[in-house]
Amino acid sequence: MTKSEPTIDPSADNAAANDRESPAGWDAHEVKRRILAQGAALGFDKLAVTDTDLSKEAPHVLSWLAEGFAGEMGYLERHVDKRLQPSLLEPSTCRIITARMQYLPADTQPIEVLESSDTAYISRYALGRDYHKVLRRRLAKLAEQINLTLADTQPKFAFRAFTDSAPVLEKALGEKSGLGWIGKHTLLLDKEAGSWFFLGEIFTNAPLPIDEVEVEDACGKCSACMTVCPTDAIVTPRRLDARRCISYLTIEHKSAIPEEFRKPMGNRIYGCDDCQLFCPWNREAPTTTEPDFAVRNGLDSPRLVDLFTLSEDAFLALTEGSAMRRIGYAQWQRNIAIALGNSTGGAEVEHVLAAGLGRVNAMVDEHIRWALDQLASS
Repeated sequence: MTKSEPTIDPSADNAAANDRESPAGWDAHEVKRRILAQGAALGFDKLAVTDTDLSKEAPHVLSWLAEGFAGEMGYLERHVDKRLQPSLLEPSTCRIITARMQYLPADTQPIEVLESSDTAYISRYALGRDYHKVLRRRLAKLAEQINLTLADTQPKFAFRAFTDSAPVLEKALGEKSGLGWIGKHTLLLDKEAGSWFFLGEIFTNAPLPIDEVEVEDACGKCSACMTVCPTDAIVTPRRLDARRCISYLTIEHKSAIPEEFRKPMGNRIYGCDDCQLFCPWNREAPTTTEPDFAVRNGLDSPRLVDLFTLSEDAFLALTEGSAMRRIGYAQWQRNIAIALGNSTGGAEVEHVLAAGLGRVNAMVDEHIRWALDQLASS
């Protein structure tokens, strides 16, 4: 790393928590019970409470960054101190409420889509409304309800929501609070819920009772996620080289995709779910009943050629309110060009690829030419 490692001092947060004892007339256990009930009413599948001590995570996080596994995601290093010490993100934080919400839509047939090379595969989390907005709105509403409930307490307590848009070690906090264990694919896993869920957090300075739950690591000897990864991105159990990950390449990587990864990408144009699809704990994972996560615009199995021929305005209309809009039109075209190069081809495919030359930029043109070369040589 190019800068000195942050000093992690969880004792400061723990001491602050001990100093903030419950004021007269304030029952911490009752407040927690109310929070859990309100969270369930807002659609969260499970909530828990933990402290802010993430000192055990520091060696793993810092070595992962030092090895360059974050790729172009420089923001992960810029705010690593806040990730490892939550009170730097939100001063006086001593407790974190963690929450999860299932997102897998029913009957999207992901395996069948992956096996149909002329169809676009989009990560199942992105088929519905942008989860950042959905979870942030629900968590903010929960935080508002709690703040109103405790408005007259002394000292004043505050609750603030975060959802994947701030420097928060979500999976580590989820594991610490008992929402699951971090599997070999680096995702949070639960025996009943699998891993098809979003995470969110509420930071607070209220000394709520902590959930003292240690979840068993039930991955055992299974390494299905590592074996099935198309690009061998899971270099060792619970250690992901993002630079090789298709989710990273299709979403976070802005420039040309290295040629060694283009064939393994197959028809995956936004994200990748293989490590979840073949995880035994997801065989009977529940699907979502949340309307906001239902499939929109038929994006669970669209034709590649139909998506590639969209104009930029049509792309923006198709992805309005979706997490997919963040990649922009150039990356969208780049990703689909690669998928078309991996398709069964034919006159229609070759025609739409050739027609796309010069439409966006030189980077996209490079991938179109690669696709045409692949089809010509197959």
